Amino acid sequence: MANMACRLYSFLLHSKKKKLLHSKPQTPRDSSTPAPAAKRKTSSPMTRITAPQPPSSPPDSPPPLRRSPAPSTPPSRGRRHSPSPSLALTPSSSASASTSATSSRPKPRPSPKRTYSPAQWVPIRSHPAVSLRGGGGGGGVAWDAAASRLYVWDPSARAAHRICVRIRDAEAGKDGEEEVAVEAAVPSEMLMPEADLGYEVTQISLNTDGSSLLLAGSHNIYVLYVHERVSENGDTIICRAAPVASQILPTNNNGIKVLQASWHPFSSSHFGILTSDAVFRLFDLSFDLEKPEQEFYLQPILPGRCQNASSICPVAFSYGSDHLWDRFSVFILFSDGSIFVLCPIVPFGSDYSKRSIEELYEDVNTFGLKSSNTNVVTNSHLAIAWLEATFPELLRQSAETSTLMSRARPYAPVDDSLTLQGPLCRVCEENSELEGKSSSCEGKAVGFLYSSAGKDSVLVTAWGSGQLQIDALADEIQPQWSIGFPTRLNVDSHGHLKSVAMICDSNPQDPWALKSHPLSSTGSNAKSNTEAVWMGHSPPLLRVAIVDLALPKTSNGSSLSLFLDPLVPERFYCAHGGGLDMVTLHFLPFSYPEMVSTPPSVHPVLTTGNSDTNSPFLSGFAAIADAYGHVQLVGITYTGECFVVEMKGWKEPTPLQLDIYSKNTKDVESSTTGMISKELIAGPDPPMLPSSSSLRSLTPDSIEGKSTLHHYIKVFHEYYVEYGHKVFIELKEHADYVKTEIEDKQKRLQAVKQSLLSIEAKDQDISKRIDRASKVYDLLEKRIESFKMLPAANKKPLSQAELEFKSQLDRFADVELDALRSSISAQSARMKRFAHPSLGGAPGTGMPPWQTPKGGRSHVSDSQMSLMKSSLKRLSLLNDESNQKLRLIEHELKNQEQ
Repeated sequence: MANMACRLYSFLLHSKKKKLLHSKPQTPRDSSTPAPAAKRKTSSPMTRITAPQPPSSPPDSPPPLRRSPAPSTPPSRGRRHSPSPSLALTPSSSASASTSATSSRPKPRPSPKRTYSPAQWVPIRSHPAVSLRGGGGGGGVAWDAAASRLYVWDPSARAAHRICVRIRDAEAGKDGEEEVAVEAAVPSEMLMPEADLGYEVTQISLNTDGSSLLLAGSHNIYVLYVHERVSENGDTIICRAAPVASQILPTNNNGIKVLQASWHPFSSSHFGILTSDAVFRLFDLSFDLEKPEQEFYLQPILPGRCQNASSICPVAFSYGSDHLWDRFSVFILFSDGSIFVLCPIVPFGSDYSKRSIEELYEDVNTFGLKSSNTNVVTNSHLAIAWLEATFPELLRQSAETSTLMSRARPYAPVDDSLTLQGPLCRVCEENSELEGKSSSCEGKAVGFLYSSAGKDSVLVTAWGSGQLQIDALADEIQPQWSIGFPTRLNVDSHGHLKSVAMICDSNPQDPWALKSHPLSSTGSNAKSNTEAVWMGHSPPLLRVAIVDLALPKTSNGSSLSLFLDPLVPERFYCAHGGGLDMVTLHFLPFSYPEMVSTPPSVHPVLTTGNSDTNSPFLSGFAAIADAYGHVQLVGITYTGECFVVEMKGWKEPTPLQLDIYSKNTKDVESSTTGMISKELIAGPDPPMLPSSSSLRSLTPDSIEGKSTLHHYIKVFHEYYVEYGHKVFIELKEHADYVKTEIEDKQKRLQAVKQSLLSIEAKDQDISKRIDRASKVYDLLEKRIESFKMLPAANKKPLSQAELEFKSQLDRFADVELDALRSSISAQSARMKRFAHPSLGGAPGTGMPPWQTPKGGRSHVSDSQMSLMKSSLKRLSLLNDESNQKLRLIEHELKNQEQ
């Protein structure tokens, strides 16, 4: 009995031990041999796991992932392990486990889905966003090359249309249909700002990554965030929009004007704004839109002549391209045509090629520091310090060698400010002297463009008189600082630089220093060239050409806009009131010096026939580079019309030159061949006859004489009878040719007779017109004689001094008065801002607290403010006196003309 009890106890202990082994994690086995169903069923009640309740998540986010627990023993590297046995549940148990696990989670709220209708591709000229737009109003066009989308501003809807565009090869379709290269998708999306802008948008521009749209007006700027949607209603999308510099730019459209706003080419979050108060501001979209990241107050001083009002009024600016120090430069154009440069300017956090930065660093260390000139060494040290502080990777090149890009760090020297380099003087290549006023253009500058073509940096200036002034930099741009003029810095609590503000003065001795460094001494083999580079002098300009578009003269000048070609850097487009012209440069001083005698070619792309060139006809323009090597020009006029022009090829074909007067006589003879051969006309060749002495010794009755006579009869038959037969056949066939020629001559004769009859019929009409012209000529002579009897007929022509004085008066009336008015309005706006300081500013200064004076230059005091007010009053009085004098002079000129 005791033995039976022991056996029963051991059996129960063994079964309990077996159950415990099933509940423990086992070593993984091959997935190809699954466990039996019975074992899975018996283990399911022992291994059911309830997942913990996850944290609450937003309705639109997906549920958190469930991760299986790690096995207790790490599996071997060579075997592929299966999941833990604790998760190997049956379908019923797994379904119940999943339902029990997800039952405690909040169910995601279904978001409203947009219903997308299939897109229809139509020619872009027939797109509803363009064709139904209506006439009038401004706007603009922006092109997103990465997403192949076109943004068109609609002034009536106050929104931007986002149109998907595809470009086809027009030469591929030859089935007789109309060839359409640019097509747009219908329907398109309309991006509308969440708040009313309150101003008319004159220009739109898209950043490099296509995420933000800049909406610029004459006095205000907004940024439209394309991907930040507030709400949707069908194809209308409400996007978030934010104002830019609302404390600086007025809301009542008075005072400071926005001259140009453009995105920086090396940063997708930075854009620059040039205003009428001669301040260039650089804003960071990711940091602050109210306060600029970098602020440069431009103070141009023109040496050698009296400073006029037009020389302190900026017009436009342009960024440099990816070429040496040009990538850190900003070129600024003033209304009198002078060009200034700010270098270096780098957006904080922008990316540049590391190899290019290293080349600049090696160039400064190689040529700048080894010079014997102290000025060269000083500028080189400043450039090296700026490069090392802005790009600290230069000091640890051995540690980071795999990165291809370098990010610019915030940096600005404390004791030095940037120099406003310029005005860039133009030199003649022949005599290396400064050009005079004879080669200058008329009117005032209205447009500016920078292009890097090959080895040259090309600057194009558009004048209101309809002229394009094309110059090239004769030397490289170099950084320059004004030593001893401190910079105002805004630093946070951690010591990081947030923003910079500085006053940029020009060097009055800079243009005169060019006389000591003429163009002939700046060759590539001259040793003084490297020293001249780092002397701190502005580079001179080489005159490439002056293109006259032959626009009609207007009182206020023509409005011209310049656009670059996306494929050919030597080509650009000029839009004006009369149409659109394409200008191609064939000669560049360093890239194509062999084409020195080839002037630029101007081809009209579109002609409007409008004589009023003062008002522009384009509200938006985009040059699109397609995948076939062509350029598609898409433009929208102010009347609401859209046009598309395809520009093929990157070079114009050289015209074929043929000399039609230098012909050979052989060519003339070969072209006038007849039907009768020359052999027949020349006659038969005479046979070879023996001498007469040998024939006289023969007698006709002898055998030798008869054989000789028979031989010669045979020879004459071969030569003359056969020739006669050939002539007969040739003449017989030539009869048809002669008949055809005679019929042709008769037809031509009849045509000439008909022409003579028509001329005789028109002769009477021509004689009548000649009589009428002679009568008109007589009438004009009589009118001229009557004009000679007028009192002002004996008026003497103006002398050279009087003509110059009159031209100065015209220039003063056209340019100087407008410049004075704009400068007075800008100064008034700045005075109001200083008189009414914003909240949080320093008392009595009208400045933010970070712009506290730091030495070198003190803040504006009350006495200086009163002096400024009195100066403004004197300036207004001077303006009134100038207007009175101008009216008096005009009145005297009218009296003298009468």
